[in-house]
This record gives sequence, structure tokens and C-alpha cells, in this order.
Amino acid sequence: MTLPFLPMPYAPFAPAFPVRSLQDVQRLEARPLAEALPVQSTYEIFVNSARAFGDKPALTFLPTADPAQEPVRWTYAQLLAGIHQAANLLHHLGVGPQDAVAVLLPGCLEYHLALWGGEAAGIVQPLNPMLTDEKIAAMMRLARAKVLIAYGAEGDLGYWSKALRLRALVPTLTTVLRVAPYDEAPGATGPLPAGVVDLAERLQQPADRLVSGRRIAGTDIAAYFHTGGTTGAPKLARHSHGAQVFTAWGCVQMQGMTPQDVGINGYPLFHVAGVLPGALAALSAGVETVIPTTSLFRNREVIANYWRLVERYRCTYVSAVPTVLAALANVPVGGADIATLRYCRTGAAILAPELAARFERLFGLHVHESLGMTEMAGISTITPPGVHAPAGCVGWRLPYTQLRVVALDGQGNASDQDMPPGQPGMVLFKSPNLFSGFLDAADTAKAFTHDGWLATGDLGFVDDQGRLHLSGRSKDLIIRSGHNIDPKVIEDALGGHPAVQLCAAVGAPDAYAGELPVVYATLVPGAPPVTEAELLAFTAERVDEAVARPRWVQVIDAMPVTNVGKIYKPELRQRAACRTVQALVDGVCEASPDLPRPQVQLEGDSAVRVVVVDSGAAPGQWQERLREVLAPLPITVRIATPTGCPQTA
Repeated sequence: MTLPFLPMPYAPFAPAFPVRSLQDVQRLEARPLAEALPVQSTYEIFVNSARAFGDKPALTFLPTADPAQEPVRWTYAQLLAGIHQAANLLHHLGVGPQDAVAVLLPGCLEYHLALWGGEAAGIVQPLNPMLTDEKIAAMMRLARAKVLIAYGAEGDLGYWSKALRLRALVPTLTTVLRVAPYDEAPGATGPLPAGVVDLAERLQQPADRLVSGRRIAGTDIAAYFHTGGTTGAPKLARHSHGAQVFTAWGCVQMQGMTPQDVGINGYPLFHVAGVLPGALAALSAGVETVIPTTSLFRNREVIANYWRLVERYRCTYVSAVPTVLAALANVPVGGADIATLRYCRTGAAILAPELAARFERLFGLHVHESLGMTEMAGISTITPPGVHAPAGCVGWRLPYTQLRVVALDGQGNASDQDMPPGQPGMVLFKSPNLFSGFLDAADTAKAFTHDGWLATGDLGFVDDQGRLHLSGRSKDLIIRSGHNIDPKVIEDALGGHPAVQLCAAVGAPDAYAGELPVVYATLVPGAPPVTEAELLAFTAERVDEAVARPRWVQVIDAMPVTNVGKIYKPELRQRAACRTVQALVDGVCEASPDLPRPQVQLEGDSAVRVVVVDSGAAPGQWQERLREVLAPLPITVRIATPTGCPQTA
């Protein structure tokens, strides 16, 4: 008789020593990786943590952002028991190691049962609830998802109605597991539709083992994480158990994480930042992780009460993307005691120097940057505690990884020419936490160089201490008449103005130069009034190259951001394109003041539509002039005529 499998016990992850230099990283590499990291799966991480920490709080869920309200807590022992029960339920529902379990949940304790129980039984597929039904369904069809674990209430994003609609769009889906809100009364929902079952009711499974007896190898696929998805078709990146385990171990080593740490994880759990460096790393080392309401950092009350929450839970570190740090910079500490904080980290986007300086000035916290990406299981480089680096420095590579910076070729792609220290180029990696490719082999081929290096698309350089500094993304370069303009140069200049909270430079289309640099900015609440002309002059004085000086600055109420909080530059580029077209249309209309002004609007993700209003008069030469003026632009512009037939300018 075969006994249910329990992995060999190992100690939980713990830092070997403080990392303060590249030499320290190399010291960690002195042992073979298999000796330094014998753990094979995320399931083993939770077994080890439960054995080591037992009744210590692992997850603390805040029903509201009120620091006075009592939280809901799970210990490490309770978390492992729940993971066993979730994995065993999924096994009972027919989920095997090759089957996908899709997850459509807000921030909640049950998300961790779905994540880690899903990986113990099969392959977990976290989904972004902000995407359209069709995009979510397309990803589920690609993964052949068998089970969907979904939130049983609408919340702020329509979770439950979306889940019910997805049932008809994914033929492979056999079961929907409904997660009830924490405060829902028993029996409040009445009978559920066929094929939909209540997770809590069906969770009465063995809590001490995996009944499948599964032995998980490091090469087994643990998760499908989607990249992008805001525009175009999302790609599904395959993460092995070994890649995710390495990310957790590397974060613990580089950041010195210990069981005495407590942190608020406000990242969404459909994104690698929240799941791997944000959650798995903490749970591998005995850290208490606070989940700040179902809406996480999108909850304005969480931001407003953040420093009081830090005091209430004795947090030892702050972790948030730069846009969230900018919001926190507007929240006074007041009387909150935040002396327990020892570390502040950020990632996902480049940190503006002025924001870094403001944060340190206001709160006494130096902001440490890191680099992470879906293709490297969430983390690539880290600036450790105690290392003060300038803004834009994302720290040292993780142990056992390889890093190169190479020149760009004529098409803006990675070449074979390595750049010396201090010289910029594209960043390449090889690493134990490298993803196992996309589900689509064609997408995988595009992600790597011909000799097997991950081409990140990030631009930067390595300094004389071996630290990586980032300047931006290759796709964000503004190309003016063949001259590559780094938007960070412009953003750093404008970001130095005391009235500016966030800013982003993009390229506006131009018939002659291809692109011209322009900037969007949001202002610090309560700052003294400032005009766009003043901001433009301030920026121009601080940008040395004439070609890089922006043509205009536009102040906007809110910066568009992705679901993770990164500034979303594609939308800004679309706005700039519309503004450029509008200016040209206005110029043509000045010669024909009696005709109604056409309406300029976006058409899809990459085109601009000019709608000519039917005035009863024959536009004739005026409309032809409109086409002549717009045709040279390096973007697609369509003119909708009074008859409704769109014509490309």
C-alpha cells in the first residue's frame, strides 16, 4: 500500500547573511544551487513553514481599512491545512498535474488556497478581473481551464456575474467553485446553478496530506501567468515550481527576510509581483502578510489610513509601485508610530528621483528599487536593505543568475555586442527562475535571443559596483528623426518641479520627424497654481539636448495606470496622437469657418478617427485638404465622411 506523500522536511528559508555587495552575492553562489536550495515545489514551502511556525500568523485579512476593526487571521498551520483541503477538493473534481485551475478573486484569504492548492493539484491560472469577458475566456480556452474559482459577489469589478458569463464561453470548464464574501450569512444565496458549488461546503477534505500522493518535481508547471492583456492578445507564461521556489529563496536572501517581519501586500494577486516576491517569499520565511481589504491598494481608504495600519500591525517594510508611493506621499503620518519600518522597496516602474527624495524627506525611508518581470517569476534584481542607491538603480542580480547589457541593433533589438560598465544597452538574463516559455511557441521564440538569453526590452547599464540601473523600455524610446530620446531624461527634469506629482513623456506623431517628445503631468494636491507654459519652460531649462526638449506639457487630473499601478504609456501616446490630429484639423478648419468642426476620437488601440459632421454643404476641396494634411502622419487616421464611409487619410 502506498502512503500519501509528504515531502522531506527542510528548514524554512532564512537569509545566510546580509547582502551588501556583489561579492556577497557571489559568496552565496559558493555552494551548488541544489545544496543551497533543495526544495522542489511551492507545496514543500508551505509544509516547511507550517512545521516551523505553526500557530504564528501567516495571513491577516482586513475586512475594512479601519485600523480599529479586528482582522481575520490564519496561522501557518491553518494555511497548510486549507491548502491540503483545496488541493484535495480539486483532485476530487478531476484536476490533475496538467489541468488548469482559473482564479477570479479579489484580495482575500481564499486566494491563497486557490493559488497554492491549485499548484499542488494542477496548474493555477490567476486572471485579471479588469479584462473583458472575451479576453479572459480566450486565456481560459488556451489553458483549457477545467475549474474556475470565483468570488461570489459583484465587488467593485462585477466578479460573480462575469464568472457566470464565462461558463458559456469556455467549453473545457466543468465546475465553478464559489467563494463567499467573508461576512455572508449561511444560506443567503439560495440554490446555486448546475455546475456551481460552494467552496466552503465542498472543502471538507483531508487537511493533513495530499490524497493524490503527488510528488511534484521542480520542472513541473505550477502556474500560467498572463502578460499584458490591456491591448492585444495576452500571452500565457508558464512558471515551473522550481522557478517560483527560486524567486522566494532569492528574495529572502537578498532582502534579509525573517519571521519578525510584517508587511502589507497591496499588489493584486493575479500579478507576479503580488504572488511571488509579495506573498510566496514572505510565507517561505515566516513573515506575517497583511491583506488590506478585497480592493487592496485600489481602496482609497487603505491609502488614507496606511500609516495608521503600519502602526497597528507593527509593519517592518513598505512595498508598493511608484504610483502608490506618490499617493502615500500625500498622506501625513500624523501621530502614527512608524518606527518599526526598516525597509521600503518598489518596482514595476522606474522611480522618479524627486519622488524618492520626497519620500525620504517625509518619512525617513530610503526607497530601494528592484526589477521583476513575469518571464522571470517576478524578480530579477534587488537593492537590499542598508544599501542606498540613486533612483533608477535596481540593485544586484540574484545569486546563480547571469546578467548582460548589449547594444541595440538597427531595429532596436538586442545585438551580440556587450556594453562596458556605465554604457547603456538592452538588459539580458539567464536565471534559475526563468519561465518555461509561453503556451504559444511563436511567442516564446520572440522572447529570447538566438543564443538563449531573455531579451527583457529594458534599457540600462551596469555600474562599477555591479548594480543595474534602468532608464526605460526600448518600446518607450521617442525616436525623433532617427535620434533616440530617453523619456526618463525629460521625466526627471519635469519631476523636479515641486508642483509635479507624476509625469510621463511620450512621442507625439509628426509628419516630418516621426515623433516629437511631449509630457503629461499630474500635480501635487494643494500645490500653488502653475501653468503648463511654466512647466514647459522649467523642463526645457533642465534638458540639455535641444532635440529632447518637449514640445508641450499637458496637466491632467489623473495619470492612466495599469491594474498593477504602472503608468500606462500607450494611452498617453493615443492622447498625444489625438491632440496632434486635432491641431491639424483646427488649422484646416480656420480656412473654412462656416463648416462645423469635425470630431477627433480614438479608433481602437492604434488609429485616430476624424468624424466630419454633415452640415448639408458639400465639403469639396476642404475635405480633400483635410486628407492632404493628415496623410503624412506616421499613424493611421481615418476620415468618416458625411455618408458614413470611412476613408484613410
